Amino acid sequence: MPQSRSAGILLHVTSLPSRFGIGDMGPSAFEFVDFLDEAGQSVWQILPLCPTTAGNSPYSSYSAFAGNMLLLSPEALVTDGWLGDQRFEVIAGDNEKAFNGDVEQVDFELVTDFKRQLLAAAFEQSREKLASHDQYQQFCQSQAWWLEDFARFEALREHFGESNWTRWPEGCRAPSDLNDSMLEEIKNGILFSKFKQFLFERQWNQLKRYANEKGVQICGDMPIFVAFESADVWANQDQFLLDPAGDPKFVAGVPPDYFSATGQLWGNPLYDWQAMESDGFAWWCNRFSRALNQFDILRVDHFRGFDRYWKIPADAETAAEGTWENGPGDKPFTAARQVLGDLPIWAEDLGDIDQAVHDLRDRLEFPPMRVLQFGYADADDDFHRHTTFPSHCIAYTGTHDNDTLMGWFQARQVDLSDDGEDLLAPYLNDEEKVHFQIIKLLYQSAANVAIIPLQDALGLDNSARMNVPGVAFGNWTWRSKKEALTEDLAKQLRIMTVVSGRLSESRITLSIDC
Repeated sequence: MPQSRSAGILLHVTSLPSRFGIGDMGPSAFEFVDFLDEAGQSVWQILPLCPTTAGNSPYSSYSAFAGNMLLLSPEALVTDGWLGDQRFEVIAGDNEKAFNGDVEQVDFELVTDFKRQLLAAAFEQSREKLASHDQYQQFCQSQAWWLEDFARFEALREHFGESNWTRWPEGCRAPSDLNDSMLEEIKNGILFSKFKQFLFERQWNQLKRYANEKGVQICGDMPIFVAFESADVWANQDQFLLDPAGDPKFVAGVPPDYFSATGQLWGNPLYDWQAMESDGFAWWCNRFSRALNQFDILRVDHFRGFDRYWKIPADAETAAEGTWENGPGDKPFTAARQVLGDLPIWAEDLGDIDQAVHDLRDRLEFPPMRVLQFGYADADDDFHRHTTFPSHCIAYTGTHDNDTLMGWFQARQVDLSDDGEDLLAPYLNDEEKVHFQIIKLLYQSAANVAIIPLQDALGLDNSARMNVPGVAFGNWTWRSKKEALTEDLAKQLRIMTVVSGRLSESRITLSIDC
């Protein structure tokens, strides 16, 4: 990890080169990079980019390797020559509600239908030229190791109208089962899937290159588990704890705690770590390789699961029926380092963490996370207080799973120390906006990297909260208004970045051997 101090912003990507729809719906990804540059920010942290399952959570995806078509730019389909102006205007006109609704809340159903129509029209117009399109052919060849299985899975998913692959007809329940007749039947769907992934790769690389040229590094996010109804499990069944029918024997979750008396039953299939170790953790090496080609830095979610994980019988009614099991420890990371070299990883080590998790993280030399909100929610907990942050950590005002900073501040019950004092009060005054004062505390801490969600930089309340853990639907919809990214806000953030010593002409430079 770099030793220079830096600052960044956490914001989920809502579209790549341009907006979700057309018109002034919100800042494009390129405009946001410009804002980060003006604000002196060196890091843009995002949520996972993979295609989502029901509920639209970026942490529940049917591929650990593919990109989400909802992030594709509609306008770029026209400017890049994949879709004619007239056809675009017709589809856009028929889907006016998809981009003329509530600017700050994404309507996934409307947007999904709109994007599917656009992409289907672009594919119909462009299909004949793909066979002789050098960049498309090169992409398909270089990414065949994951793309082939994914495209077949997605094509079958659409063909049968069913995402649970164990319910597909015999002869389709594993890649090796597919015969020539079925492959011919879904040929068009396979090509369409590859076409969408090709567009995603082009648009994403364009954005990442632009960000890096501006001195902004992108930190991606990797969920530890994958969804059962995914190309990953379908194509790698021997890598998971499944029964002979292909269903999970055990699923992931977390045990009961003060948040939930029954724990959390996530439902993800568990890895067969013994099988993975027998082939040198090849699947994990491939996963890290793909991620570190997409991002400059990688945050690994639920890092504690590599030390120990909560193993729940698949037929259990609640997570309380689970047991702790030993994970693989540092073995997947050691295997990946042997192939890829240095791993620029941040460890998400929040929650119920014991010393063994700290030891594992420290052996791997991954920086931990600190969350300022936690440090002032309990008078006895100074672990997350800005005055105790070590330099080797990534510090946050809050994460996508927390209240916004102002939502937390407005709702918090003042926690007093033994002598009856509010521990946060000495740092606050009546002359400046509260959220800026608290952000300053984060920036002035010893942490090498300080990250603030955009909602916190804007001083928004919980109406802008991104996610409520344990709630399956209604999350992940918040979107920033374009006009919210003002010159005054950029100037304010830049001043705080300069004063705290977090602005550097060189920004952060990481070397990744892929």
